[in-house]
Amino acid sequence: MKSGFVNIFGRPNAGKSTLLNALMGEKLAIVSPKVQTTRHRIKAILTEKDYQIIFSDTPGIIEPKYKLHEKMMQSVKNALEDADVALLLLDVNDDWEENDKIFTALKLKVPALVIINKIDKAKREKIKEAVAFFEKRPYCKGVVPISALKGVLLNDFIGSLLELLPEGTPFFEGDDISDLPVKFFVGEMIREKIFELASDEIPYHTAVLIREYKEKQTLVKIVADIVVQRETQKMILIGEKGNMVKKIGMEARKDIEAFIGQKVFLELFIKVKPKWRDNELQLREYGYGAP
Repeated sequence: MKSGFVNIFGRPNAGKSTLLNALMGEKLAIVSPKVQTTRHRIKAILTEKDYQIIFSDTPGIIEPKYKLHEKMMQSVKNALEDADVALLLLDVNDDWEENDKIFTALKLKVPALVIINKIDKAKREKIKEAVAFFEKRPYCKGVVPISALKGVLLNDFIGSLLELLPEGTPFFEGDDISDLPVKFFVGEMIREKIFELASDEIPYHTAVLIREYKEKQTLVKIVADIVVQRETQKMILIGEKGNMVKKIGMEARKDIEAFIGQKVFLELFIKVKPKWRDNELQLREYGYGAP
């Protein structure tokens, strides 16, 4: 039996969340073309009869500008400390030297596979050059070119991982696919719709807090706060005659119902909390850096 933690690292928008979802065959991490969508470390548990792999999606590596960013980078640090294997993910069309600097700065103490993503958007010659570039790096135990969006050859991918994973008993029993509660994923699905529907910087100023999650006989009642920093942001998210918040609610409700397999009544409130991204107590309340 092989068992261990396989943690995914890389710059924003390299495709970490898309890769995690592809490996799990289930949408656990929200995905957006906008950078810095992932704020939490999301663990996904893949259990088969002869192995258990706990994958972790981590926030994209950035220079922190707010306390929120510091919490995000702490998630990356925690993932470095408990990894058995690291997946170092990059976009094939991104700057290889820049990614190499980031991967080197991680100072990994565990074996790493370099995952070259988005090969569907590059010529074969460029992919070969990228493989040759990273194969020579001291932290690299192997290079795997993929297109996370188009689909990962799961058996080949898992085979490469199992060679590096230690033997051991499973860390998690049963058939759970994550150690996070359903409420967490519900909040993330609402946040994903804000990224999809709201423009410019608004999603980065927004947090979601699930106030109520009650399972009733015929449906699940969910009440959530969408937190913003300014009144102008609140008005934009409400929209003309409430159209924007209605659309966010409708789209989020569809995804939540598909995820939990039950009918949902979803109620959204938009609240203004100035400078919440730099407020330690509010960050903890919204689930960032909570013990």
